[in-house]
Amino acid sequence: MILESLILSIKPGQSADFEKAFRDASPIIAGAKGYITHTLNRCIETPDRYLLQVQWQTLDDHMVGFRGSEGYQDWRARLHHFYDPMPTMEHFEPVALS
Repeated sequence: MILESLILSIKPGQSADFEKAFRDASPIIAGAKGYITHTLNRCIETPDRYLLQVQWQTLDDHMVGFRGSEGYQDWRARLHHFYDPMPTMEHFEPVALS
């Protein structure tokens, strides 16, 4: 399992529109090959900032499969205009603790 994590800074005054667009766009990512689940959390201290986390089966499912798809182009068109600045995407993998 791979965890994609992004901090999304939304242009001031556009959070409500972003949340609606995100709800509408969620089925796009949920239908991608290798998708497991995703969460979107709003920052309490900075209400125009969100944490998006997406679980993928593999890194290629995200970086090659989803990002190379027509669905991603639709996702991008619906959401990317809300970001300022564009977020930095990072991927994480589980660490064995025993």
